[in-house]
Amino acid sequence: MAAVLDSVRAFFAPTTFTIDAENPSDVVARENLLDRVMGSDRRKKSSEKIRRNRVPAEGLALVARDRDGHVIGSVRLWNIEAGVNDEGTPINALLLGPLAVAPHHGGKGIGSALMRAAILEAKNRGHGAVLLVGDAAYYERFGFFAEKARHLVMPGPFERSRFLALELTEGWLDGAAGMIVPSGRMLASAPVRRAA
Repeated sequence: MAAVLDSVRAFFAPTTFTIDAENPSDVVARENLLDRVMGSDRRKKSSEKIRRNRVPAEGLALVARDRDGHVIGSVRLWNIEAGVNDEGTPINALLLGPLAVAPHHGGKGIGSALMRAAILEAKNRGHGAVLLVGDAAYYERFGFFAEKARHLVMPGPFERSRFLALELTEGWLDGAAGMIVPSGRMLASAPVRRAA
């Protein structure tokens, strides 16, 4: 009987997870997770053009791990210029994405926990705004709205109603207009071997 009760408790017990900084050993698990959740077309999105060959913003690549340390969720933020202000000065900001949670762990608050951790860490690191392309009904709970991104555009096709912004510093995006462009560090390229 005790074994049955332990099995029932394990089945109904809330899954515990931790939010952690992504590390190099997470790359394969993260990429597999993103392929499962977002499909093979994920690399064709406008956001991917900004992320391609770039390194995420310092300290802003996070993962969720299950009890055994497996990656079950991921979120990354990227340095961008969010157009320019009224004086023509580029506005530094972050682009969030992708956010993904393993399907069998959905509905457990993992995505929300990743979002809250990413936003808090971005604010603690002195960033002024975060932009993303996503479902407004989901992201509004975190303070993301289309209004602040109304004069900004993505490189390539995007749905205006899904282009959202959150100011971490009030007024950061006032007057922001123009194209979103990457500004983060480039990936280090592997050395090229030349034939002797």
